[in-house]
Amino acid sequence: MTGSESNVASTGRRPLVELRDVDKHFGALHVLRSVDLTVGEGEVVVVIGPSGSGKSTLCRTINRLETIDSGRITLDGRELPAEGKELAKLRADVGMVFQSFNLFAHKTVRDNVTLGPVKARGKSAAEARKKADELLERVGVANQADKYPAQLSGGQQQRVAIARALAMEPKVMLFDEPTSALDPEMINEVLDVMISLAKSGMTMIVVTHEMGFARRAADRVVFMADGQILEDAEPEQFFTAPRHERSKDFLSKILTH
Repeated sequence: MTGSESNVASTGRRPLVELRDVDKHFGALHVLRSVDLTVGEGEVVVVIGPSGSGKSTLCRTINRLETIDSGRITLDGRELPAEGKELAKLRADVGMVFQSFNLFAHKTVRDNVTLGPVKARGKSAAEARKKADELLERVGVANQADKYPAQLSGGQQQRVAIARALAMEPKVMLFDEPTSALDPEMINEVLDVMISLAKSGMTMIVVTHEMGFARRAADRVVFMADGQILEDAEPEQFFTAPRHERSKDFLSKILTH
């Protein structure tokens, strides 16, 4: 049993996302090296580490935005399909929020949120619209529903992107540095939405540099360097008594500034 598996087993949670011995190369660059990770249902796992450590690639392999060279990834006990309708179905179960908001510029905020459920989940337009309005209320941008993305601040656009991902009713939400493109004053409004989402029991894997969020919202912190997971611990343990020298070095650099 890997450390990650035992961490999940100790909480009694059902394993929802599992990576086993995952390897990934970009040409000669070995970006993921025999990665093992288990994320339990309802768990919030924050992935941190220096730039180039493989964090974003790890995140993107979970919905097959990046293919893997070897190993195995399962979602809710099923191995990731390679392509076709099964892959589309998997992607509907895995919500993804990127650094850039990726909203459709020519559609209103409400239309951005309703499009997926209608096209991919077969919801009626009325049903999707009702759900969209509820979600926009939840993320604090209900009054922006009829605007276009360009009329919103970056923080508002990112909250719409979160609502759009939630509209698909995913089993797990992936966040790839969701605040890194935002002005400092907008970061907290996005993190507040993510914290409330974490408290609601959503399974979340979050790649971020926001250590305050990691301390407040994470069940576990996963530290990566050179394509490997070097540490997997509860936040209190990781931030106060990291075990690995690379973790100590990383924390000493970011927590003193």
